[in-house]
Amino acid sequence: MQRYLAGRVFALVPVLVGILAAVFLLIRLIPGDAVQLFLGTQVEMTPEQMTELRRFLGVDKPIWAQFLDYGSRILRGEFGVSLRTARPVLPDILARLPVSAELATLSLLIAVALALPLGIASAVTRNSTFDVLTRIGGLLGLSIPNFWLGAMLILFFSRYFHVSVGRYVPLTQDPLATLRSLALPALALGTAIAAILMRYVRSALLEVLSQEYVRTAHGKGLRRAAVMVRHALPNALIPVITVVGFQLAYLLGGTVVIEEIFALPGMGRLALQAIFQRDYPVVQGVVLVVALLFVLTNLLVDVLYAWLDPRIHYG
Repeated sequence: MQRYLAGRVFALVPVLVGILAAVFLLIRLIPGDAVQLFLGTQVEMTPEQMTELRRFLGVDKPIWAQFLDYGSRILRGEFGVSLRTARPVLPDILARLPVSAELATLSLLIAVALALPLGIASAVTRNSTFDVLTRIGGLLGLSIPNFWLGAMLILFFSRYFHVSVGRYVPLTQDPLATLRSLALPALALGTAIAAILMRYVRSALLEVLSQEYVRTAHGKGLRRAAVMVRHALPNALIPVITVVGFQLAYLLGGTVVIEEIFALPGMGRLALQAIFQRDYPVVQGVVLVVALLFVLTNLLVDVLYAWLDPRIHYG
């Protein structure tokens, strides 16, 4: 296991370099000039001053020189300075990370709380009316865009319950206020993820229930609940853990639209604003942090495999 973990950590380096290179190049293909956006429409400068500003910001160099310069600073732990605020990028990202992490965690908890009982009940009552309705609900959850659902939740609760979208309060100040401010966006995100997880739980559990050892357990006289909890469910959860880990990593960086709709000061909203402003260092920093979290989450999922199933070993 230790050798496997060391190999996976070592493999992070080329993955992160490739991601950083792809984002570095794609951002610069977007039409527009970072210096002009940096100055706005109210500032007039001579061509000589524009040239000097481009030299000061480092955007006058060739693309490959800019990338090498940025990569060398990343190795020193420097994520650069924002072109808009002139502040270091990394502290701003770390300040926004707890908001996205809290939203992702709450969304995943809602999704698991909905998906596990519905998926198990759907598999146990296969082809029943409840199973059919559950599968239809899963298709609806996959089909409805989360931004539309978020907007409808705001409209519904504000009109019929007079509940407005509150200002985000840090968890350390007031946990209940934090929960209230994250409840609706987490529900909008968790619904679609619950539909995905429910389908995986159902299909994995149906496959396990058809195995010989499950029928043997029933033949030995074990109660149905004992067979489900001790034999079927632990084996069915192994592929589900993969999906849960993938969805958690997706949530950490994929909440851009929801954070914008609910005005949450998370990493997604920071990245969206930076894209509009052509703030290259901020966008690159957010993507690099999200990529690192994504890969580390996948590594954690692989470790959980061995804990859930002792038959799994890594060389």
